Amino acid sequence: MTRSFPRNREGNELSIPRLQTTFQCQAPVALVTGSGAPRVGRAIALHLASLGCRLAIHANSNAAAAEETLEQLRRDSRPPAIFVGADLADAAATAAMVARVVETFGRIDILVNSAAIWSPTPLEQITPAEIRRYFDINTVGSFIAARAAGLQMVDQPSGGVIINLGDWATSRPYLDHAAYFPSKGAIEVMTRSLAVELGHRNPRVRVNCVRPGPVLLSEDVDPEDRRRIEDGMLLRRIGTAEQVAHAVQFLCENDFVTGVDLPVDGGRSIYANDGLQTGRNIG
Repeated sequence: MTRSFPRNREGNELSIPRLQTTFQCQAPVALVTGSGAPRVGRAIALHLASLGCRLAIHANSNAAAAEETLEQLRRDSRPPAIFVGADLADAAATAAMVARVVETFGRIDILVNSAAIWSPTPLEQITPAEIRRYFDINTVGSFIAARAAGLQMVDQPSGGVIINLGDWATSRPYLDHAAYFPSKGAIEVMTRSLAVELGHRNPRVRVNCVRPGPVLLSEDVDPEDRRRIEDGMLLRRIGTAEQVAHAVQFLCENDFVTGVDLPVDGGRSIYANDGLQTGRNIG
């Protein structure tokens, strides 16, 4: 049976196009930072590959894990993929990473800024150097990658999409992450600013943000703590990296959405059940 979609007054189907239609390319090119290790970035990369994207897998300190991701893609007979290494604290290296993707594939259609650092540190122990490092990697690194990719997308007739990964807890921060959360809170404002800057130059360039909630709990989380985290969720369950990847797909395909911050958090940002405020939960 042929599937039919609702139509507008002009008779055109009101359907959401596939990535191939959105980017006018049979195999769109996606760069996913922080996609080497088995975290959210890798899940996003694998999902985009399943949709037919050619991939650039990024890692900095864990190149071996990135090679594992590439090997998995080869086993699954996915479209071509390459490894690009870069320290996102190095602006020149970050811009060069994007340039290599364009040089290899001739274009870049999707950039997902997934790479980030975090580590619990008591407030008294946070140093100015540590704060700067968080901003250099989580904020400035994402900005440099987005600017380099965005300016390339501006010159492409089909434009492109940038997806930044924020954090649901920027509005309700955990304890012992006073250096991390300011660097992630800036992502939401940066997303809107870049959406304006790039969309003004080419209306087919869009910039959005996904704010994951608790997914991929650490292996050292005991069953009791897991139950408490689940009880603190409006939907009473922990999310998955694949659900974050699906949100990325939606923001890539829906070409009438730009400048938004999309929580994918099981209702955690709007619901409080006794105030769970410790621990790192997202990938």
